[in-house]
Amino acid sequence: MKKFLIVGLGNIGEKYVNTRHNIGFQILDTLAKDQDVRFETEKLGDITRFSHKGKSFILLKPSTFMNLSGKSVKYWMTKEKIQLDNICIVTDDKNIDFGAIRIKTRGSAGGHNGLKDIQEKLQTQQYNRFRFGIGENYSKGRQIDFVLGTWSKEEQSQLIERIPVATKAILSFGTDGMNNTMNMFNGK
Repeated sequence: MKKFLIVGLGNIGEKYVNTRHNIGFQILDTLAKDQDVRFETEKLGDITRFSHKGKSFILLKPSTFMNLSGKSVKYWMTKEKIQLDNICIVTDDKNIDFGAIRIKTRGSAGGHNGLKDIQEKLQTQQYNRFRFGIGENYSKGRQIDFVLGTWSKEEQSQLIERIPVATKAILSFGTDGMNNTMNMFNGK
């Protein structure tokens, strides 16, 4: 059975729950709930597994904090013997409009420290990434407060519609392939 490692980026701890920077965790939590599976704490992260249309999905929420995510990704990729093409990193992106999805097979870290660490540990920029737009609705010099801030009430109500689109895109990645998934979901 073909295996896929889906990594949601975020920071562990109560103070980061429901923050924009933790959208990767939120999306994976929703997908796990939809698949009726629960996360278990294992080495370097919380893990859960499920099968969908003959494919095996491993969901990982690293416990290394955002800026050191590469250690967890590399460990689980090696342990589960998952090819680079079958990995997808789910993260926030302040350079994309709120709720928009951008899926790519390679690229720079774009100033995202979690992606930067993953690239350093994997020694490549050629890995799949799923960026969820959080927008850039912040004052000059307030970027960190915005990214680590909690969702507004308006954003929370819109997330109810946007997160299910994101979970469908993740399942599509495993079942329909990356090119089809990019065609179906980019910009949605």
